[in-house]
Amino acid sequence: MKIGFLFPGQGAQTVGMGKDLYENYKEVRDIYEIVKESTNVDVKSLTFDSTDEELNQTKNTQICILTMSLAILKLLEKEGIKADISLGLSLGEYSALIYSKALDIKMGAYLVKKRGEYMQNLLPEGEWSMAAIMGLDETEVENVCKKVTKGFVVPVNYNTPKQIVISGEKEAVEEAEIIAKEAGAKKVRVLKTSGPFHTEKLIEASNALRKEMENIEFGKFETEVIKNLDGDMYKQNDDIKDILVKHIISPVRFSNGLKKMIDMGVDTFIEVGPGKTLSGFVKRIETDKEIKIFSINDVETLNSTVSQIKNNN
Repeated sequence: MKIGFLFPGQGAQTVGMGKDLYENYKEVRDIYEIVKESTNVDVKSLTFDSTDEELNQTKNTQICILTMSLAILKLLEKEGIKADISLGLSLGEYSALIYSKALDIKMGAYLVKKRGEYMQNLLPEGEWSMAAIMGLDETEVENVCKKVTKGFVVPVNYNTPKQIVISGEKEAVEEAEIIAKEAGAKKVRVLKTSGPFHTEKLIEASNALRKEMENIEFGKFETEVIKNLDGDMYKQNDDIKDILVKHIISPVRFSNGLKKMIDMGVDTFIEVGPGKTLSGFVKRIETDKEIKIFSINDVETLNSTVSQIKNNN
């Protein structure tokens, strides 16, 4: 068995996520406290007691999802369950870097707090939207965006071979939806996000994060991590700061990352954090190998996953 961890990104959040884990495990409460001390953000209150509107603000969403993922990691560590390789979707790359020990948990939490603030507060003027297009391949979606006449829109998240997220001006995204359906798209779904993420429009946020990175020290990788930028492995001598800065304004090649994990022998995927979106992405990657997929987002799924992993071992 070769295990790969997957870490969700923005859009997976729900009010109350992880509450039963918090109530049942001291290790989880400890992680929430560490994040609070590192960021001066009361993640517990934001996650469990806020409204959808408040939690969906980028500055809140990112730190809350990160904290839940890190808390579950601590429980998996307690059970002796480790991954050989990890991959995160956008924000989730920070969880993967922290798991690999390349990034300290306190510094990682601080960076994610600042990242979320910059991505929310340093947006250009305008109405922005993101939408997932299902049923068209990469080239088809790229062509859809090129045909839009009402503003800026580009592909940003290559989630699976036939699920690609576009991002841009609200009117342009709406036009792209019409064009995509005419081109044979099965479905177009607007996402719970608030900006033109992973596009050139966030250059100001990217530059602000670069300044935050100046005094950050990264360590050596103890486990493999796959980059969003190209779907390939981080190398020990990579400029992690530069990669994470470019991350904000570059497309996410998540589909390539999943294929890379399978090519490297991963046969057991564990999604660590809210939702089951990434597990669904794995199911859409064509392979002849027998793949097992687990999602951990509450006490029940934690216990079930731990039991099955240990029995298989």
